[in-house]
Amino acid sequence: MKRRAHYFAVHFRKIAAASLTLCAALALTACNSSEGKDETADESPTVTQPPTASATADPKETAKKEAIAAYRAYWQEMEQLYADPSGKSDHLDQYAASAALKNAEADAKRAHDRGRIYTGDVAVTDQTVTKVDTSGEIPNATVSSCLDISKWQTVDAKTKEPVSLPENRLMKYVIVSTLEKYPEGWRVTRDEPQGKSC
Repeated sequence: MKRRAHYFAVHFRKIAAASLTLCAALALTACNSSEGKDETADESPTVTQPPTASATADPKETAKKEAIAAYRAYWQEMEQLYADPSGKSDHLDQYAASAALKNAEADAKRAHDRGRIYTGDVAVTDQTVTKVDTSGEIPNATVSSCLDISKWQTVDAKTKEPVSLPENRLMKYVIVSTLEKYPEGWRVTRDEPQGKSC
């Protein structure tokens, strides 16, 4: 009986010792495993949140910038229209519409029919948006500027010789233009020279 009791006592101690060793090993593995995860997490790239916009862009300010950009492009295309009788390099309809487009095309055609073209550059300075409305069905803006045509010469299409023009004509004058925003973008719809120098 004593031997059996002693046997069970010894056997119990071995099992207990083995259990403690196993628990210690598992705990160590768990620690190492969690440490490994932490190291991996530290090494992985962190996701940076994009900065939130402090304020939405002012629609009127955006409209002003877009209208001025379209207005400048409009005059660059006007140079192309008047310089090329074939009309192949003309893309004025991308920046003009309504009366402004019709009047420019008709005037350029009259000049070309008379054997004249315009060469050189038109200088547009002091562009100022004097009025802008973005609340209506068709956003619109009014732009006042100084148009300098002193380097925009009328020449004979064949000889490229300058055509004589009245000496008293204004070479730098104030012009007021109306622009409207269509689905395709801003378009100059009306030009109104003010008849005064700038």
